[in-house]
Amino acid sequence: MPSVKEKIREAIVTGNVDEAKALTVEAIEEKASPEELLEVMKEAMTVVGDKYADGSYYIPDMLVGAMAMQAGMAELKPLLAKADVAMTGTVVAFAVEGDVHDIGKNLVCMYYEGAGFNVVDLGVDVSSEKAIAAIKEHEADLVSVSALISTTRANMPNAVRAIRESGVDVKILVGGAPVTQDFADAIGADGYAEDAGGAARKALQLIGGV
Repeated sequence: MPSVKEKIREAIVTGNVDEAKALTVEAIEEKASPEELLEVMKEAMTVVGDKYADGSYYIPDMLVGAMAMQAGMAELKPLLAKADVAMTGTVVAFAVEGDVHDIGKNLVCMYYEGAGFNVVDLGVDVSSEKAIAAIKEHEADLVSVSALISTTRANMPNAVRAIRESGVDVKILVGGAPVTQDFADAIGADGYAEDAGGAARKALQLIGGV
């Protein structure tokens, strides 16, 4: 018979939001370690990302998997804070000025959470000044900058340059439909990701050398 941790993993991989929440509550009541439950959720999100990468999952599958993980994390976060469990790092995420598309950014933020990051989501249409203020306030390790259409991609170099010139010590990861590795290299970003799962993996590489 599968353990409650195995059931949590399966609930996230299959995108069962209610099950993920209920099983996390059950595991907490059984005095499961917050650290162990966090690792289970990370592993589950890795599986979801791998399934997307190999073509067996599509964006809706990734989205419900991430939603299931978030449902479990909502129950787990207070225990992680109480136990003073160290998160992977802090990410400030936003869509560049002029860009009001948030579905892709929201999915990426879910994956960052699944990878154990503390996520500060600034939303869409964010100015460089607002982003820099948040980076300083939250002492971010990574800033995740997205653009979802080609016309707003033109604002990404300005955002990256402003962050660099502000003197903050932070890694910059960029992505979005019109963004490519060549573009990321050209504007001086530290990393580029093609999709949400890739963003989480790249963030781990940039922050922890994984």
